[in-house]
Amino acid sequence: MKLNQRLKQVAASSPSDSSPSDSSPDARPPVAPAAVRGAADPFGAIKQRAQEALFARLGARMFRAEITEEQLHRLVVEELGSVLQADRAPLSAAERQRLLDEITEDVLGYGPLEAFLADPEVTEIMVTGTRPIYVERAGRLFATESRFLVEDHLRRVIERIVGQVGRRVDESSPMVDARLPDGSRVNAVLPPLALDGPTLTIRKFAKIPLTVDDLIRLRTLTPRLADLASLCVLGRLNMLVTGGTGTGKTTLLNVLSSFIPETERIVTIEDSAELQLVQDHLVRLESRPANIEERGEVTIRDLVRNSLRMRPDRIIVGEVRGGEALDMLQAMNTGHEGSMSTLHANTPRDAVSRLETMVLMAGIELPSRAIRDQIASAIHLIVHLSRLRDGTRRVTHLTEITGIEGGVITLQDIFVMEHGADLGDDGLLHASLVPTGIRPAFADRLKAQGLAIPARLLGAADPVRALHKR
Repeated sequence: MKLNQRLKQVAASSPSDSSPSDSSPDARPPVAPAAVRGAADPFGAIKQRAQEALFARLGARMFRAEITEEQLHRLVVEELGSVLQADRAPLSAAERQRLLDEITEDVLGYGPLEAFLADPEVTEIMVTGTRPIYVERAGRLFATESRFLVEDHLRRVIERIVGQVGRRVDESSPMVDARLPDGSRVNAVLPPLALDGPTLTIRKFAKIPLTVDDLIRLRTLTPRLADLASLCVLGRLNMLVTGGTGTGKTTLLNVLSSFIPETERIVTIEDSAELQLVQDHLVRLESRPANIEERGEVTIRDLVRNSLRMRPDRIIVGEVRGGEALDMLQAMNTGHEGSMSTLHANTPRDAVSRLETMVLMAGIELPSRAIRDQIASAIHLIVHLSRLRDGTRRVTHLTEITGIEGGVITLQDIFVMEHGADLGDDGLLHASLVPTGIRPAFADRLKAQGLAIPARLLGAADPVRALHKR
């Protein structure tokens, strides 16, 4: 019934002091439009002077670990009042109070990041020291007019973020992955590893998870591919979502997971919890780094092995990047069909090669043939994403693993992205994801479960697209 319904349903603040003469205009990313920068602040110069004077007065007192947030707030308000009084700027009482509130929020919150975190069109925020902040909108990078005035302020923001999830970052542990309360993924690197000051990268996620219809509207999926994918999930095929960095693998994995029936028990395993599954019978596990004494680490591999004792119907691994690949393949081969994961790769063929390499990272000496047998029997489908030159993220391949021939894992494309398309007047690439006309080997498996693939989903074979068997 759900399948029929599904088939019917789918038919910041301070100006930068960098000069344009620093580099040629063509070599620099464009300045973000006003919607990203925010309207010009008439009190921008006063706010900058006040912040600089505030940091000069407070110095290291602001960044002591033993000071509480309440004490810090009181200290900032007291000192900032004195700073504004000494500035002698011609301000009314209301304007002075507004400045006091805005600067306090700037210093004690996320500073110049606040505006970008609140902007739903910004998908990524990149900070390097006191340089201008870069953001991504619609798949393209923009240099903004906002930045941190001092590196200590940026460091305080980083410490506040990582402290919320029980992580730490300092000279002895200068790299950290964390997340914001809204689920946005955070990566931070401190000096001496980061040569130009603390570096912060935030990958934002939609507060309301994207649905399959959203991905169709954004051209990530086509209606036919979405319908076929829903059949594959319902038919418990093991799937791997692959692509480069920032291509939308986690978002697509989340959407594919939404097709899993409510009656099944799902266990998700991630480094930083990002998946937003809607099912009720869900167990979410997150890895943990070692503490300051180098103890207490819990890896993705530990969680995958433990999940097998939790009676899961499906296991979803946010991303495989090491020895946990072996445990995941074994789980898929031992009754946990319909499991999914993501993997960084440039092509479906590269994904298979990377998976083989990661199995070797488990430290167990296995012959290459045995590893390939495991992969060929465990993984049924690879859904590959790419970021195209128009900035959109789209599925470019739906590829089936059909077996092994001559010691090589064989793949065949079920859907492929047409190449050679030009940009239209709307600035988007008018390329289509089209069926190759090949009948997938998994069609009989789905039919045995009462999930026959309608002929309209696969289309007719196109003589221009000869067999995509590799």
